[in-house]
Parts: sequence; structure tokens; C-alpha cells
Amino acid sequence: MNKITELFKIQYPIIQGGMIWNSGYKLASAVSNAGGLGLIGAGSMYPEVLREHIQKCKKATSKPFGVNVPMLYPNIEEIMKIIVEEGVKIVFTSAGNPKKWTSFLKENGITVVHVVSSSIFALKAQDAGVDAIVAEGFEAGGHNGREETTTLTLIPMVKEKISIPLIAAGGIATGRGMLAVMTLGADGVQVGSRFAASLESSSHANFKETILNVNEGGTQLTLKELAPVRLIKNKFYHDVQSLYETCPTKEELITLLGRARAKRGMFEGDLIEGELEIGQIAGLIKDIKPAAQIIEEMILDFEEARIEVSNFQF
Repeated sequence: MNKITELFKIQYPIIQGGMIWNSGYKLASAVSNAGGLGLIGAGSMYPEVLREHIQKCKKATSKPFGVNVPMLYPNIEEIMKIIVEEGVKIVFTSAGNPKKWTSFLKENGITVVHVVSSSIFALKAQDAGVDAIVAEGFEAGGHNGREETTTLTLIPMVKEKISIPLIAAGGIATGRGMLAVMTLGADGVQVGSRFAASLESSSHANFKETILNVNEGGTQLTLKELAPVRLIKNKFYHDVQSLYETCPTKEELITLLGRARAKRGMFEGDLIEGELEIGQIAGLIKDIKPAAQIIEEMILDFEEARIEVSNFQF
């Protein structure tokens, strides 16, 4: 057992990212049943919908699972109350100050992990008392750090600063990628994009198929004035870029974005006007398969790569 498998009482140090519109109870329970740690993505759920997913997940798996909570969520107090009431034991927090909720969660017997994009924020999270850190690099899909630090450089920088377990995220979809970041100091990995293209992902079939067609350079980080987000280059993305040519105000960007753009793209399958969030690693994803098979293949790939590396000579 390593630090992550021991912390979460799981078989493999693989955590499924709590992605909005992708991470319902079906995906979370499938990942947990396969030996990883599944996360329900609370960011796209009304409070009572989250409660329903937690209850269904408890019925679908006897293994540990958790909930990912973006702390900018407008109903955060109700969300946290439901998490405690339903007996959730693991919470990943993001997009906010970890000091606000870490003590409350830990007082209720919950293991807390916080997602960061820099060593500065990693130290703040450690000081707030979290049990582990997810350091997410610039390659990741969805909302991202403003620092634009890649995973390859972020992991050793964070490892140098903290003493608690470290989970690497951003650009990891294979066992070889997993071995690479663990060599750099990570104790485990968080995988998003690869699980977005799984059978159990709650996203629309149109979005899953689109992931398979993303090539190198097919995503871009944009909307930094609002909240940096990595998107597939569809019509909506190009509309954003056209607006940038006019030197828009923040208000004009907000108007173009509108409401529920991510839901429209990833959950409802609007590939033209929707927001399609995925990581750079999508260029390596060529099929939609069960979450259990994804984990099995990652572990086999990891072991093969580890043997190859052990045979290197100079």
C-alpha cells in the first residue's frame, strides 16, 4: 500500500475526477468497484440531486467513494450539510479557500483533499489541515489554474514544499503517465478526461464521441478574465476568440457565456453552442469503454512501463 491507497482504503492510487456533467453515481461507483476512488461531481447538481446520487452510490458500491465540491457553489452550506447527513467519508474541495470548510468536514470525520494549481496554494491547503493535495497541471480539462504550470513541472515543485500525500492531475490517462508523475513525487493520480469517455460517464453520447475526435492542439485555455477553462475548439470557442479581437469588457464576455453553457454542451450534447470541457490528453483517447477496463488497462500499462524503465541502461 502507498500513501493514497492507505488514506482512502482503496486498491489502486487512481482517483476519478469529480467532473461536472460527467461524474454521477454510475461512474463513481464503477470506479470504486474496480479498485480506484470514484467521486461524485457536486458542481453540476442541485442539493437534493446530490443527495439522490450519494444514496444511489451507497447502494451501488460497498467500497469507498467521495464527493467533489467546488466551493464557489451558491448552495455550499446545504451541500455540506447533505454530505454530513449522508455519511460521506471523503470530500475533495476546489475553487475556493480550503480554510472555510476543512475544519467543519474533519470535525465530522471526513477525509479532506483540496485541488490546487500552484505550490503556494498547496502550502495554504496544507496549513488549513487537509489530508492530501491534488496538484493539477495546465493540461487539464475544464476550469484550470491561472499560473499555466504544466503537470511535469508542478508535481516536483509542490512535492518539495509539502509533507502530506500528493495526487497528480492534468494530462494523465495511461499507466505510463501515472508512472511518470509518481516518479516525479506523486503518490497517486486523479484522472478526468479518460473517465469522461467511459460507458458510465453521465455526459451526452455526442460529447463522448467528440472526445474521440480531438487531436493534438484541439483544445485551448480561454476566458481567463472569468475563470480559465480548457475547451474543445467548436463554434462557441471560436465565437469567444472572435469577441477577443474586439478587446471585450468582462461584462461582454459574461454576456456571451450566458448561463448553463457547460450543461448545454456536455450533458445535453449541443456540440455547436455548448461548452465542451476536456483536457489535452483527449488526443490519446480513441475509444469509449467501461471504467473498470480503463483502470485495468492503466495498471497493466503502468507495470509494463515500470519493467521497461528498470531495464534502461546508460
